[in-house]
Amino acid sequence: MGKSSKLSVALVGLILCASLVSCDDGRTGAQDAAKQLASAVAALDVGSVAFDGKDAGAANEQLTEVFKALDPVKPAVESGELTLEKDTATVPLKYSWKIGSGEWTYTTTATLKKSGDQWLAVWNAATLVPGLAEGEVLSTLSQSPARADILGAGDAELVTYRPVVNVGIDKPLLASADPAASATQLAELVGVDPAAYVQQVQAAGPEAFVTAITLREDGRTISDNQIGEIPGARAIGDYLPLAPTRTFARALLGTAAEANAEQIEKSGGALQTGDTTGSGGLQQQYDAQLRGSNGTQVFAEKAGLTAEERQALVNGGRRLLFEAAMKVGTPLRTTLDPNVQQLAEDVLAKVGPASAIVALRPSSGAVLAAASGPGSNGYDTALLGQYAPGSIFKIVDSLAMIRNGMSPDSTVECPATLTVDGRTFKNAEGYPASSLGSVTLRDAFAHSCNTAFINARDAVSQAQLESAATSLGVAVEAPALGASAFLGSVPGDATGTEHAASMIGQGKVLMSPLAAAVMAGSVAKGSPVSPQLVLNPGADESAAAGGAATPSASAPSAAPSGSTAPPAPAAAATPVTAAEASALADMMRAVVTSGHTGFLASVPGAPVAAKTGTAEFGSDNPPKTHAWIVAVHGDLAVAVFVEEGGLGATVSGPLLKEFLTRAG
Repeated sequence: MGKSSKLSVALVGLILCASLVSCDDGRTGAQDAAKQLASAVAALDVGSVAFDGKDAGAANEQLTEVFKALDPVKPAVESGELTLEKDTATVPLKYSWKIGSGEWTYTTTATLKKSGDQWLAVWNAATLVPGLAEGEVLSTLSQSPARADILGAGDAELVTYRPVVNVGIDKPLLASADPAASATQLAELVGVDPAAYVQQVQAAGPEAFVTAITLREDGRTISDNQIGEIPGARAIGDYLPLAPTRTFARALLGTAAEANAEQIEKSGGALQTGDTTGSGGLQQQYDAQLRGSNGTQVFAEKAGLTAEERQALVNGGRRLLFEAAMKVGTPLRTTLDPNVQQLAEDVLAKVGPASAIVALRPSSGAVLAAASGPGSNGYDTALLGQYAPGSIFKIVDSLAMIRNGMSPDSTVECPATLTVDGRTFKNAEGYPASSLGSVTLRDAFAHSCNTAFINARDAVSQAQLESAATSLGVAVEAPALGASAFLGSVPGDATGTEHAASMIGQGKVLMSPLAAAVMAGSVAKGSPVSPQLVLNPGADESAAAGGAATPSASAPSAAPSGSTAPPAPAAAATPVTAAEASALADMMRAVVTSGHTGFLASVPGAPVAAKTGTAEFGSDNPPKTHAWIVAVHGDLAVAVFVEEGGLGATVSGPLLKEFLTRAG
């Protein structure tokens, strides 16, 4: 046979071998089996894997037991390049675990054997962890860092570890006493539900300490002697991250406590039993930054050890496989002034409905106080409330009118009533007759003439209102704020009665007390204020912080049913100018000197400039109203809000006067 013939035969053989399964050396099947094994181990479920000489169910139980201590963390597992020798294949499995702040990586070797047309995995504990012997499992030892503080202006400690006592029944101390009787006595002493606490004590194990309540050490009225008179009862000292008082900025700051089962499950391994985590407010938003990360050690040890046996083996008998260093959390620095915040809360203490006071520095945007009153029931009305602003929105109207060529001395018409498309608008009750008819824009603003501003609707478009609002820092993003907030919503398109309603801060126009303070502050500054609350947001949290939030279904607001705030622009296209702001400040000062807030003239210090707002809402007759007032006082801008409060001047006005007077 010639060379060409031999070459042809060889080529035919190669072609046939490439197309026939019988010519495959088994590599493809082995690789598929290796990938299946890697995927199953990564899922921590090898129940569907075919093993050589090992029941898949038994293998799965052993795998679960080996990695139980790491639950709920799962590894990423990849199969590497396969080595094939006849009917046996070996393949590296590359593992990667996220443990605390570290990453545990290692490589093991898996063996596969061919049985007929099938590749079977050979079970070996060392396939899971290098050097792991049969009968060994993993265990962990963790150390949690103290939670970092939340700091205020001048690095004042807003939230820090403060002494507390855990009051409860220590069951080993009961001796022959009746657990139910002791639990009932203690519950009545500390003011918790006796029936529920009795049930907790009875359900707990014989060595348990069952906490009834945790009390601040500072100022507690229940003494150790009173507690000690109850058989089995005791108070155990501890420290918890707490604000100065139970109510201090609670809606804004949130709380921190031991993680519950649901929080641990949702954390993806970041939280463990006994860890402290944040709930609500800044504590939850910046939880990772404040919490830091646990220091974790991973050991290999004999299965089935008791706690006592494990403790005895700390210095021997346990092999350290991995260690992630503990990382202490970073304190969260804020602009909140503890004295100003407490003052705001004191002023609101007796207000029944939902309420808020926000105070900020126009010069820097620093938020000094964001207080939500007791009637807010834990909701952050100050930053997240969504309400019709009423006549405080006339600051926006006036800017739009000034941009159309008017000045505070321009003449406007202020009739007693005005009808638009069948809807009659009127001025607030008690409006002075002397300010009806042809009046200056300043006078109409000072006495808050609704009809004068609605009369301007044909000269001021809805788009111009939206533009003027953003020029004053309203309904734009707040990238420097560092906290969840609603910065307002002003529709850019409205006609008829809806546009008329917008001219007096109703319809679909919405603001939060924070947005109202920003608006007033922008007048004082002469340029838009960008509010700032958090000074050092962590990289992972800052992306979700700040900006104008859209209305939330859970928010108790006056937002129209089904409404949704449009996305906020990043910044105003045309910022308010110093000249425009000066004209607005002139009219706000007139509200005090000649309008209906003359009571603010006696506030000591710099002259006060203000604007009141009474926002009607709902279908009642007469309609319910929200009470607003905003003011500037030197380098301080303040918004006061009371939900369903009545008139801004008579309800929110006195609260503002008290706040400004005491603030000094």
